[in-house]
Amino acid sequence: MTAEAPADLLECHPETAYFWGHVAGDGDVRADGLTVRAPDEGCADRLVVIAGGGDVDHRRTEREYAHDTSITRTEDEYRVTVAGDVAARGSAAFGLPTGDERGGYRFDALADAHRQLLRGLLESCGTVCFKSSSGTVGISFVHDDRTLLEAVQGHLADCPVDAPADDIGETSSGGYWFGIDDAAAGPFGRWVYEGSEASELFAPTRRRKLLRSLEQVEG
Repeated sequence: MTAEAPADLLECHPETAYFWGHVAGDGDVRADGLTVRAPDEGCADRLVVIAGGGDVDHRRTEREYAHDTSITRTEDEYRVTVAGDVAARGSAAFGLPTGDERGGYRFDALADAHRQLLRGLLESCGTVCFKSSSGTVGISFVHDDRTLLEAVQGHLADCPVDAPADDIGETSSGGYWFGIDDAAAGPFGRWVYEGSEASELFAPTRRRKLLRSLEQVEG
């Protein structure tokens, strides 16, 4: 990684927005630290750099498929643990849930890094699939907290590209989800990853899957 750690994780810039997007989408915040799951090793290393340090635990896990709990998949999981008061400060600044306390997800302070925030959210609680029956790409967001998905919808509405979303529904596992209109998947997917190569703010496996799926559709 070439970039240095941000001077303050609560200030608005691309690195911090990407980091907190991941924490909100697939992290556990405690008073004395936080743990965030990363989709691949490259993303885990990047999150450690942004946080200015942390530990990475790599394990193989079996997880239920979000939309059908009868299906499971085995995958690599990377957990980044960051100790200290950054978790409590981030929770207070951005309305992240801490322990049993519910969150409000106030990301207005990161508005100038809107693209990177949505990229972190997409990589942490988003799903991408190629729909062979219709020849389209599906992009959806899945989470146990409906309030977070409502916040994601608000940020999608503010995108410079048109990204209309379905109403939030329930999953078979008791969580919530919504999808982006299939016709918007291409423009949104390319916009959200624009400039990521230079900044290194992306999970290689997630970006590769999305861009390859779009290439299948576009021929």
